Amino acid sequence: MTYARVNPLMRRGSTAQRPFDAVVTPENAGWGFSGLRILELPVGARARFVTGDDEMLVLPLSGSCDVTCDDERVTLTGRRSVFSRVTDFAYLPRDSAVTVRAPNGGRFALPSARAGHRLPFRYGPADDVPVEMRGAGQASRQVNNFCTPESFEADRLIACEVLTPGGNWSSYPPHKHDEHAAGESCLEEIYYFEVAPSPSGSAGCGFQRVYGHEDRPIDVCAEVRTGDVVLIPYGWHGPSMAAPGYDLYYLNVMAGPGAREWLVRDDPAHGWVRASWTGVPVDSRLPLTTVKERTRS
Repeated sequence: MTYARVNPLMRRGSTAQRPFDAVVTPENAGWGFSGLRILELPVGARARFVTGDDEMLVLPLSGSCDVTCDDERVTLTGRRSVFSRVTDFAYLPRDSAVTVRAPNGGRFALPSARAGHRLPFRYGPADDVPVEMRGAGQASRQVNNFCTPESFEADRLIACEVLTPGGNWSSYPPHKHDEHAAGESCLEEIYYFEVAPSPSGSAGCGFQRVYGHEDRPIDVCAEVRTGDVVLIPYGWHGPSMAAPGYDLYYLNVMAGPGAREWLVRDDPAHGWVRASWTGVPVDSRLPLTTVKERTRS
């Protein structure tokens, strides 16, 4: 898997192309498979696009929408925010003409992957999304496995949501998936971030770490805010750190040249941490969301 070096940190708006607030493609990421668009629609607006060589999802970040794919249509109930509930979503096949209409406005993620096969247009109910608690103590986090190999059929695309309570670390211990090996798959990964506001509405931040190998250097230790994207072509990634008082959300988008498997290898310097979680309870604040809407936005 080749990678043309680009800046792995994409700030909100830096790749905007109307009507998309962010556009990550294999071409501008410098790799071969993974992509993401963030679609922001005002009240009553609609966006039309074609999927081309990519399979995609429509995942509401805030708001609801109607999704028309060729001659079929579904309505997504969506959510007020990524911190209010687990959402439903739609799967878009490659080589499709799509319209997304948001009667009340909204913000929608479109994870994508270069696809070799054309699968059917489908609706993904929120009730069918497996919600998993990972880690323990201050490494506890919630994972919504809405488009992982075990939960939803796709050609290459793997996607999930991670919610980390304020003050906790996730994507920890640091791990990688950049080669075909026993217990490891080769996947390009995108992290898209949102941070819950303070009670007064002020914006918060989180932090993301990525580091590489001697022969494949990459070095990210960055403050991230709502709308920021981090690209991970290879190397160890983690932790993702939620600042105290500010819950952290990120959407993971992955795809690669091999079988659709999500297999990771821990950094051997830090893998021992998993054993230290034995008998330690999961953070009592979890789950942060379920399929039922929370009052907090």
